[in-house]
Amino acid sequence: MTAHDAPELLRAPAADFLDTTELGRFVRHVAARRAVEFPDYQALHAWSVAQPEQFWDDIRDFFGVRFATPPTGGVLADRTMPGARWYPGATLNYAEHALRGAGASDTATALIAYSQTRERIELTWGELRDQVARARAGLQRLGVGRGDRVVAYLPNLPETVVAFLATASIGAVWASCAPEFGARNVVDRFAQIEPSVLLAVPGYRYGDKDIDRVATVDEIRAGLPSLRAVVAVPYGPGALADAVVWDDLLAAPAAPGDPTGPAGPAADPVPFDHPLYVLFSSGTTGRPKAIVHGHGGILLEHLKNHALSWDLRPGDRMAWFSTTAWMMWNALVSGLLVGASPVLMDGNPLYPELDSQWRIAAETKASLLGASPGYLMACRRAGLEPAKAYDLSALRVIGAAGSPLPPEGYRWVHEQFGARVLLNVGSGGTDVCSGIVQGGPWQPVWTGEISGPALGVAAAAFDEGGNEVVGELGELVITSPMPSMPLGFWGDSDGSRYRDAYFDTYPGIWRHGDWARFGENGSCVIAGRSDATLNRGGVRLGTAEFYSVVEEIPGIADSLVVHVEDPAGGNGELLLFVVPAEGGLDDALRGRIVRELRGALSPRHIPDSVTAVPVIPRNRTGKKLELPVKRILLGADVADVIGPDTLADPTALDAFLAIAAERQGR
Repeated sequence: MTAHDAPELLRAPAADFLDTTELGRFVRHVAARRAVEFPDYQALHAWSVAQPEQFWDDIRDFFGVRFATPPTGGVLADRTMPGARWYPGATLNYAEHALRGAGASDTATALIAYSQTRERIELTWGELRDQVARARAGLQRLGVGRGDRVVAYLPNLPETVVAFLATASIGAVWASCAPEFGARNVVDRFAQIEPSVLLAVPGYRYGDKDIDRVATVDEIRAGLPSLRAVVAVPYGPGALADAVVWDDLLAAPAAPGDPTGPAGPAADPVPFDHPLYVLFSSGTTGRPKAIVHGHGGILLEHLKNHALSWDLRPGDRMAWFSTTAWMMWNALVSGLLVGASPVLMDGNPLYPELDSQWRIAAETKASLLGASPGYLMACRRAGLEPAKAYDLSALRVIGAAGSPLPPEGYRWVHEQFGARVLLNVGSGGTDVCSGIVQGGPWQPVWTGEISGPALGVAAAAFDEGGNEVVGELGELVITSPMPSMPLGFWGDSDGSRYRDAYFDTYPGIWRHGDWARFGENGSCVIAGRSDATLNRGGVRLGTAEFYSVVEEIPGIADSLVVHVEDPAGGNGELLLFVVPAEGGLDDALRGRIVRELRGALSPRHIPDSVTAVPVIPRNRTGKKLELPVKRILLGADVADVIGPDTLADPTALDAFLAIAAERQGR
């Protein structure tokens, strides 16, 4: 299949979706409430973006969102971006809705946690509610109040979820980093928000290796002068000095006046747009941005996403490997909102075997398994057959996000599971803490393409003149507000950094930073970051198209492509780097790469050089780092282009630094 051929239909929309899915229930709800009918998903989506006040209020009504104080200014006071205001005057609390768990009983399972540091843990809803009430009281004893910042240097543990929900219940603001980050990376993030409390672990086990983090925590503490207390979560080897022990934080029951009831512990009502948590950008293009998300926006967006796109419902199990530094952790915790049980996984996701995530999905009877495209492709290359090896009969959805999934990955999942399981590929990110384009039970699945824009998201592709384009690459934009757009960046008092990040190119239109192509059938292809787009003779090329061709060539394990501009105004150089499989890179393999790119894409896609490297640099969520590599090749210092702990493999840039030095000396 060439880059622009009509895609192969792998799975038609579920014929019985009205009777069998959460989306079907919602469609019936809207039809009864609004006296409207939708013949297909495209009609439903068109209504959701044309009538955002109706759509989002139907989400609120369908899921029983409770306002402590009703809104005084309707649903959407102003559609202007940036600055749109949702439900002005309303108060609520995210934690209250998460702990309500769509009415889950105290004895039902709320969380399941797998770890290489300790044995499996399972918490009931009653235990989760009790621990959150105790943690809330403990944080209040430490002086934490509304608006204070609580930060966590913690793995994906039940304690992390408990601490987050307790923080949110107070109206304090949460932020987290994974303990594989070094001190500088953590301080670069946390220092921006001046936290009052830090939760941390002394270490952890990654696969079969013990990782000591005591000295790192000491460095973090030294770099955060605003701290009033440190809470030590017992995990891994070692101990943290001068810290409140987790058990002591939870020693007392709910504070006076904070009774715990069937809906969970007390939660303080806060304004709809009160900060819930701060997510940090990857730091691959400069200092990490401190992106502030609000209680109400995240609540509505995750209720919509988890139930209507991922088809999660009460009693389901949601498994998705994530560290606490990735927005997928926040999305995983939000499974609680719809009564689903998050399956937490900490440690090496490929240990002790490549199929470990499939085994966990089988053991927990997961309804949704989220996986990185890299993981799915690795399973394909290894010849795994998870549907035969494990009882995955409870599995209804496989989610994939974080980077583009090649067409062969779509086919492999379909070969394993057929039409019974929905392959839901999505793209969105930290900026909106959700999906912008993705699939769902009423959408077709096309080989190599994302099914379309998510409900309530007015996504399109724009050319340089701000005109919508279909069938060709353009900037991915959002043309009207969605509730989970950030409240702003922390410390950006005049909003200038926020406007520059998203609204500098098309005034009043959100520019997401991805290069996308929407098809006539409504589907979408994400072709890579627009700041890494290849400009070849005036024609812009997406990096993902290269990878889908090159990485299917026998003998190529991984690849990365960058375009280095010519300061004199020429065409520049198109540089392809590959990780050869056994046998290395020879002229025959180079020749095949050229032929495949020419035949599958175009002559413009033929690189000026093909160079072997030992590893392709990726960040900790698996995204290829094209822009940092490009800047290094142009002579930038590595310290100026990427944080020291951003790389998944600390040695991944070594070969590129050597190539850059050679280029500078020629």
